[in-house]
Amino acid sequence: MADDQGSSESSESESLKTGRREERVTINKEFESYDAFINEYVTNISRTGVFVRSKTPLAVGTQVNLRFTVIMDDIETIEGVGEVVRVHDDPQGMGVVFTELSSYSQGLIDKLLTSQGHRTPKD
Repeated sequence: MADDQGSSESSESESLKTGRREERVTINKEFESYDAFINEYVTNISRTGVFVRSKTPLAVGTQVNLRFTVIMDDIETIEGVGEVVRVHDDPQGMGVVFTELSSYSQGLIDKLLTSQGHRTPKD
């Protein structure tokens, strides 16, 4: 699977409509299977954020819309908003902390982590 499947698009008009001061960049990674998601990301995802592999990471402080589609029992989509908090050269990519995540998406992340033996704290 390719390292960098992300796409970006300007959301200037959306920023004007919603009163946001910062533009958001969309990161969208489609996975053909649950195993592909696990192999690529599970060691780099937590309840609070994700590491996104990219040959062209975004600058620290960039607001991003995240959307990850995976096949679990059914086709599922994890989506939310985050902020780039660090950039790495090896492996190339960026750490993104979740700033907005629906309870449904949080539940999917919990399910992914639980299936791999990670403990999730009780709310």
